[in-house]
Amino acid sequence: MTRGFLLAGAALALSSTVVLAQRSPESILPRGMDTPAPSPSPTPAPAPAPTSSPNPAEPAQSGEVVQPLPRAARPVDTSDVDLSDIPSVAELEAMTTEELDDLFGLKPRFDIPPAARRSTSEIGVIGPGEGGLPTASLARQPASIVQAALGAMEGPLISRWGHILLRRTLASRLNAPDGMDPVQFAALRASTLNTMGEHVAARALVQDVDTADYNGSLVNAALGAYLGTADIVGACPVVRLDGVEGEGLQWSMLEGICSSYAGEATSAQNDLRRLLNQTEEDRIDVLLAQRFAGAAGQGRRAVTIEWDGIDEMNPWRFALANALGEPIPENIAETLDPYYLKSSALIPALPPIQRLNGADVAAASGILSAKAMVDLYSQIYANRGAETGGVGPVLAGRLRDAYVDPAPAERLAAITDVWGGGQADYGRLVLTAYAAARLTPSDEFAEDADQLIASMLTAGLERDALRWSEIVEEGSLGWAQLALADPEGAQVSDGAIDSFFDSDDSSSKRKSRMFVAGLAGLGRTDTGNISEYSDRLGVDLSAPTAWTVMIDKAAEADNAALVAILAGLGMQGTSWEQMTSRHLFHIVSALNRVGLEAEARMIAAEAVARA
Repeated sequence: MTRGFLLAGAALALSSTVVLAQRSPESILPRGMDTPAPSPSPTPAPAPAPTSSPNPAEPAQSGEVVQPLPRAARPVDTSDVDLSDIPSVAELEAMTTEELDDLFGLKPRFDIPPAARRSTSEIGVIGPGEGGLPTASLARQPASIVQAALGAMEGPLISRWGHILLRRTLASRLNAPDGMDPVQFAALRASTLNTMGEHVAARALVQDVDTADYNGSLVNAALGAYLGTADIVGACPVVRLDGVEGEGLQWSMLEGICSSYAGEATSAQNDLRRLLNQTEEDRIDVLLAQRFAGAAGQGRRAVTIEWDGIDEMNPWRFALANALGEPIPENIAETLDPYYLKSSALIPALPPIQRLNGADVAAASGILSAKAMVDLYSQIYANRGAETGGVGPVLAGRLRDAYVDPAPAERLAAITDVWGGGQADYGRLVLTAYAAARLTPSDEFAEDADQLIASMLTAGLERDALRWSEIVEEGSLGWAQLALADPEGAQVSDGAIDSFFDSDDSSSKRKSRMFVAGLAGLGRTDTGNISEYSDRLGVDLSAPTAWTVMIDKAAEADNAALVAILAGLGMQGTSWEQMTSRHLFHIVSALNRVGLEAEARMIAAEAVARA
């Protein structure tokens, strides 16, 4: 039957074509040229034999489709339904996007299919083969010790090399300690990285956990990492998932922004407009959020940002302003604390000249490497025609001279110009590390050898620094740094220590204290010398405290990860004046015993240079 209908349709189409051809203009082609060859007529298929309707009581034949007879629908029992709970149209219009999502169950529980979910047994971004610590380093350690150590870290580390070591430890792919939830362990590590200013590393760590596994602590750590890197949209997978509950103005603003970038621009702007009407002191924060949400592509409302009456900064407005390219007033920018300076050095949305404001602080603390600093100044040098004012372009030019000037004396002059003369800022020493390594040791440069050696050691270039051992005098600051940084570990005599002690003009002989503590921790002088100079300096390196007992036990257990965490706990502070020689001795000694000898040497040498 079907083929018969098709043939009938074809005949109808053919007859229609003939009618249309009769009404068309006559062809000018010769006769026969416009007439196609006749096609063979198709052979009609035999019609199928008629079938009788099957008896519903009998089973259907193979190949037949039997449609069941419709049945009457059962009545729905509405006695248990409370119609008063159903919101009215006016109430629905007044609801925020978040409330509507909760009402209708629109928020997904997870954004990754169950089959693609990752295990939480190992969380981290640096594997053992990539420089990370062994995965099972903390697996058998009591959770209370690790939690207490990480929970007590509330600020930056005074040591650049201590910072680098702790960052590597926290970012390693590790199993959670015995008795600790692995997600909670990740949250503790990410929070500590945030307090150190390592927002990029913290963001990478929290992204190694599927958002469906987040708990409240990890959500807070993740938001801190995203704000620190001005990656506002990066927080949206967490904000928009069901099961994650937040509160406060910033959370509501994030919900509005994420809704806008999810295609709900109109409702998101309505939510943000409500927030603007509900707040007085933080109006600029909501205005920044409105502008950011409007950038999703459907915003049509101009938002004017006015800083009048704003005399302080917070992480939210700092991140939003930098992400939007909104200039921060000079009166605020000039008084930013180290948190904002370190953050600005890591935000790729900022022009290099603006990142420069925090680069020295970030380099001195260990966030930026010497190569990263050179890359930043190279960008400034490449754009020097567009950059006007400030010392950035000038420093970039002098840094280039420090590398490429054919005369060694001119290269040294350029290096000292980058330092700024006198006692150089430690961040500038990081900047010139590789330029200093390119200089050939010479008695002509002996006056600057102390800082040249300190500069090279900021990047761990001890082999290059040791070339100056024949230039520096015994007892000098450069000599003391090399005595601690030398991988060969030569013993230091009583007379050599005494010569350094006599030439030390630091306050309260702090450099001598750090030198003796470093030698004792590395085992590079005998116990008699340690006892003698401890008495002369008025220090007791072996006096026990709860912290010294703990780090010594971790070293006895040969647990490098726990020693690194406890060493970071002992190096918290904002100035080297807060570091004691006793703490330095136990840190260096413990690191040396667990196989982190290179880090122990660099920390000891840094202490002498910066004390």
